[in-house]
Amino acid sequence: MNYQNNLEFAKQQDQVDPLKDFRSRFLIPQHKGEDVIYLCGNSLGLQPTSAQQHINDQLDNWKNLAVEGWFQGDDPWLDYHKSLSGSIARIVGAQENEVAVMNSLTVNLHLLMVSFYKPDSKRYKVIMEGGAFPSDQYAMESQVKYHGYDPADAIIEIFPREGELTLRTEDIVNSIQQNQNELALVLFGGINYYTGQFFDLKAIADAAHNVGAYAGFDLAHAAGNVPLQLHDWGADFACWCSYKYMNSGPGGVSGIFVHEKHFTDKQLNRFAGWWGYRQDKRFLMAPGFDPAIGANGWQVSTAPILLLSLFKASMTIFDALGDMNILRKKSLLLTGYLEFLINEINFNNGEEIFKIITPADPASRGCQLSVVCKRKAKATFNFLAENGVIGDWREPDVIRLSPVPLYNTFQDVYKTAQLLNNSITAV
Repeated sequence: MNYQNNLEFAKQQDQVDPLKDFRSRFLIPQHKGEDVIYLCGNSLGLQPTSAQQHINDQLDNWKNLAVEGWFQGDDPWLDYHKSLSGSIARIVGAQENEVAVMNSLTVNLHLLMVSFYKPDSKRYKVIMEGGAFPSDQYAMESQVKYHGYDPADAIIEIFPREGELTLRTEDIVNSIQQNQNELALVLFGGINYYTGQFFDLKAIADAAHNVGAYAGFDLAHAAGNVPLQLHDWGADFACWCSYKYMNSGPGGVSGIFVHEKHFTDKQLNRFAGWWGYRQDKRFLMAPGFDPAIGANGWQVSTAPILLLSLFKASMTIFDALGDMNILRKKSLLLTGYLEFLINEINFNNGEEIFKIITPADPASRGCQLSVVCKRKAKATFNFLAENGVIGDWREPDVIRLSPVPLYNTFQDVYKTAQLLNNSITAV
């Protein structure tokens, strides 16, 4: 697309946007009587307009049916979590029985590592991206310690080359190959939370499998953001939160993926709970854990119906889309427009005041652009907030801006760039 740095261009793009009506399905916070420019979906997605009705429906079921709500009503709670499986499977590129909705992200990460981190005296090392989100670092460190290993020895972090900001796929693959005799697991984020880099997950999974290691992914910043094909890529497992690009509310329920090739593997450990027991015999209360076939067999605790109802409100919106590629098409255009406008600011001012550290290759990023502010960074962030732009701050000098295609517009992006330009002389 031939972008233009003017408001009329942004308005024209919004008029022809095939997803323009989806914005009305979300509640936009207000700032001085007007919609804020919300560019923080990478941290917390906006509330669907139907969220309150979805949760009220389940509160009514609780009120009117009490415990019988598990078996009666329009949406009996016993199978409520399964009603989300088709939606999630389409978003992450999985078969329905390969996904389950449960718990929160880091809890799921620990549960999955019970199965897929199985160190022994020979293979005990884990490869991760350097600078992974802290929860991943803490979880992996504690898992390694639990098995009696020293994290300084067992965890291999891959950092960008000197002078570079993001990782090269070839360096990730090379590191996997170099450690092949000691490697038990490769655990990567789908998209790095700080730089916004979208990793080549298929290449990583293939490299891990080629040396006899498992491949797992934390998709917190990828699920609902970029097209995924977990089944076809051969990932062993994955987990994600749903409150960012999938708009399930603060602390919303998480999800997992387990590839079908592992369903009958009796050698995989797992922490068991009643809710993961095969449903047709669950109420016999028999001793000995007999798991449900599929990812649901990794469930531990009873499904949190009220949280699931909020998630379902958002999933109805994704279902109306029908195809993640439709979302991706607009995402590429919106993020590309923000990149173009930031580069225009730098060009017009004769210096790089705002440095984008997210990959320039559209295939290697999602909605997010991480921008280093070289002048009065925190003051610039505050200036945006004071003028109705909600972004995300990361120390020491990075503003993360994420134009989400479900509810953001080209005008949002244009106005944000204008404010960034104004901040140069205003702060």
